[in-house]
Amino acid sequence: MSPRQTSKMQAFDGCSKLHFMRTLRGYLRLSAFERRIAFQSFLGLFITRVGLSLVGFRRWKIEVARLMPFHGTSCEAGMRASVCGTIVRMQAAAERRLLFKASCLEHALVLWWLLRRHGIPAEVRIGGRKEQGRFEAHAWVEIDGVPLGDANSAHREFVPLDGPATLMESQSR
Repeated sequence: MSPRQTSKMQAFDGCSKLHFMRTLRGYLRLSAFERRIAFQSFLGLFITRVGLSLVGFRRWKIEVARLMPFHGTSCEAGMRASVCGTIVRMQAAAERRLLFKASCLEHALVLWWLLRRHGIPAEVRIGGRKEQGRFEAHAWVEIDGVPLGDANSAHREFVPLDGPATLMESQSR
């Protein structure tokens, strides 16, 4: 390796260490609840990527629902907006630090799972559109018909397919 290449490697290594330390300091400044959500988001996005590629959407969503059954609303109405906001914020932060770009479906499934874990009744919605002769799809999460965590309101450009995707778990039994 030439001296110039070695110098570039050392500069890159120094930058990556600095970035890691800043990220770690930011993570440690979070509350315990925020750290737990960020960790669950990060891990959930990796596992969901693998799960979707191995078994597909329908079976993966059924498994997630089976492992984390929804027992009704347990989050107080007054705390709901705050909890939802924290979950969306921490998931977005986790997504920015992934080694891959999460798809809208991966994002929606993990957000749906996190909300359900905290007693918030959320639904995964899937919409479609035809763009330049191609069919395109998009997934997002709704709570009481209000989209949540959908960057740039992309859902507005898609026609929702028949009902919430959460209905599939009850149809499979």
